[in-house]
Amino acid sequence: MSTRPIDTYRALDADKLIATADTLAQRIGERFPEAGLYRVAQQLLDTARMSAGHSADLARPIAWVRVVNVLLVLLIVALLVIALLRVELRTDGFGFFDFVQVLEAGINDVILIGAALFFLVTLERRIKRGRALADLHQLRSLAHVVDMHQLTKDPDRVLSQRSATASSPRPTLSAYELGRYLDYCSEMLAIIGKLAALYVQNLDDNAVLASVDEIESLTNGLSRKIWQKVMILYQTWPVEMGGVGDDKMTR
Repeated sequence: MSTRPIDTYRALDADKLIATADTLAQRIGERFPEAGLYRVAQQLLDTARMSAGHSADLARPIAWVRVVNVLLVLLIVALLVIALLRVELRTDGFGFFDFVQVLEAGINDVILIGAALFFLVTLERRIKRGRALADLHQLRSLAHVVDMHQLTKDPDRVLSQRSATASSPRPTLSAYELGRYLDYCSEMLAIIGKLAALYVQNLDDNAVLASVDEIESLTNGLSRKIWQKVMILYQTWPVEMGGVGDDKMTR
């Protein structure tokens, strides 16, 4: 019976994601060493390493921000105390309208001080949010790059060239190679989605969560388009693909 802690199954393991991206890049390089997809896979591996490091940083406090926050808060409190100690309370000639003016000025000061304190307290979260969103933007762009590489890899181009024009892409892959190529694209999109999910494990932020959900929806949608092509391949060329129709798909 395994004694592995159950917590390891409740979160993504960044090291294993990197290992998966590394293995996938090797598989693509062994089968398609000259293809642009291999270079994209290498870029994905570099991005996986970057995402693992940056997402881990989100769980650690930003020391300089916290030090500055504490010093500024202490400064604000000290200035407030000094101002209160220098106030001279006079009751002679102090009417209702004077009280209203003092109360209004006090409320304005409290609002400004509260806004300043809120800015300082949320500064660290906003810095982390900006870094996470910048990395997620790179992952989103990489997903579109993967989609561009499979854009012209259509099963009908393997089936027939009777309708090809001078500008039509020339098929260079067999039915089996095309199936492997599309499968690699789908795996890369899955890894991109999981790398995005790393950022919400250590940062509870609505903007980051919304961006991660957007990337996962994007990669799932692109992957569905790819698997529609793969299903056509399995149904049209069951022998070349190494299976028979739907039996191959459920292996």
